[in-house]
Amino acid sequence: MLPVLRFANRTPNEAIPTKVLVNEMAKEFALSGDDLREMLPSGISTTLGNRVGWASTYLKKAGLLSAPKRAHIQISEAGRRVLAEKPKIINTAFLKQFPEFNVFQSKTKKADAQESEHSEAIPGKTPDDMIAAGYQSLRATLATDLLERIINCTPSFFERLVVELIVKMGYGGSRADAGKALGRSGDGGIDGIIKQDRLGLDAVYTQAKRWADKPVGRPDVQQFQGALSGHGAGKGIFITTSYFSKDAIDYAAGLRNSRIILIDGEQLAELMIDYGIGVATAAVYEVKRVDSDYFAEGED
Repeated sequence: MLPVLRFANRTPNEAIPTKVLVNEMAKEFALSGDDLREMLPSGISTTLGNRVGWASTYLKKAGLLSAPKRAHIQISEAGRRVLAEKPKIINTAFLKQFPEFNVFQSKTKKADAQESEHSEAIPGKTPDDMIAAGYQSLRATLATDLLERIINCTPSFFERLVVELIVKMGYGGSRADAGKALGRSGDGGIDGIIKQDRLGLDAVYTQAKRWADKPVGRPDVQQFQGALSGHGAGKGIFITTSYFSKDAIDYAAGLRNSRIILIDGEQLAELMIDYGIGVATAAVYEVKRVDSDYFAEGED
């Protein structure tokens, strides 16, 4: 990570393409042709490209690098301050001094989240444990990346994404028949409608707030509940890329004449991953075991 940050500091006012960064790291470590051709077991990317990618990701999560545009990195003010202190090494332990990095790591589902695919073996952990922990770490990184991409999209795109996700979860059948994203001003606090049956006898209304850090409070949920009443509806889903305040959660839980489900940014990203919205499979690994039944006949 330190060589990546140092290289980014050579042109602090310019965005550096990832391809250029990979080439420079190859020179930095004097890699041979065989080194450059070495692939991950999945065969999807080179080992060097994977290392540079993870180094950049971790530095961005700590706020030392930024991503001004796709497949580019740029050093931040915080990154320049770190280099001014002349650190001898930058690793995950070093990055834990930055709150942004700790927030990123806390989103893994296991308390002992692993650093990367090539981190050292952890005492007391079986290979199965390490595979599971590595998977959760990859999933957490993907979730945060998804939310960052959504924040940079238009509000109308987010509204359509919400409808697409809910339909993919099995509400209403096909996308064409079941989902409708309104996306217009004066919609009374309703961003989308999901038909729960072909005839549209029942429907779920959605509200989507594409916010970065601002919490969704009780007034926002109250306004949505009022919009539901205005449409004669009793079911609503409120989705945000940020989070809900405690008052908002308590208010939604206490409703009697209508039901509102709250989905925050973390839950949204998890659902998108589970239902394949905005994600693609990068690699598939099969973990096999001995088939005891196959050998049963040959045993004494």
